[in-house]
Amino acid sequence: MAGHSKWKNIQHRKGRQDALRGKIFAKVSREITVAARNGSDPELNQRLRLAIAKARANNMPNDNIERAIKKGSGEEGGGDYETIMYEGYGPGGVAVMVEALTDNRNRTAADVRHIFSKRGGNLGEAGCVSWMFSRQGLLVIEKEQTNATDDNLLLLALEAGAEDVEVTADTFQITTAPESFEEVKETLESKGEVFTTAEVTMLPENTVELTGDLIDNMLALIDALEDNDDVQNVYANFEADDADWENY
Repeated sequence: MAGHSKWKNIQHRKGRQDALRGKIFAKVSREITVAARNGSDPELNQRLRLAIAKARANNMPNDNIERAIKKGSGEEGGGDYETIMYEGYGPGGVAVMVEALTDNRNRTAADVRHIFSKRGGNLGEAGCVSWMFSRQGLLVIEKEQTNATDDNLLLLALEAGAEDVEVTADTFQITTAPESFEEVKETLESKGEVFTTAEVTMLPENTVELTGDLIDNMLALIDALEDNDDVQNVYANFEADDADWENY
């Protein structure tokens, strides 16, 4: 998802998350619970820190966060989930990765397979597309929300430890190594920068350009996957021209 089209793709996903607000708390709580298995102290557990940050970004009450942590640490019952990654192809040959947290592997596999089949895709074998993605921190700043010049923000981000800064007509898209994400984010926040997106995610190394009905079909597949209660995140390597995004 390169350049301006990457940002359009992210905007669509954020819009979908708003539409699925009723499910967000349940999904984020599950993510916190699984992360807390490796330690209930967020200072010592980066995955838990990131999950809590995501919960707060979605306005989850502190009581919900604490309850989810207690489930994961064993203080309260429940939370017997495992992380599974599914890989496949969507319309137009788009590579798709689906991250799920489930307490029933067979149910989730059947549901994900059915969604792929019904929406014009197919579920593949483990490793069939994961080589096309890398785990990275992503920070997006809209130009209308910052007073920094292109050169100044580029220099600041790189000095803070960012790997790259992609400048588009409307945004700065900053990528980091996962372990550097929080340091870069905190450094930029200390300078007054505000992020439209701030997450550790899976970014594609290459992309497939879609047009017309293929965009509709691909977004329908992503929406159907995200509607599933067990699915936490969906990653895909498609992009489209700005003109093709005007209807979304």
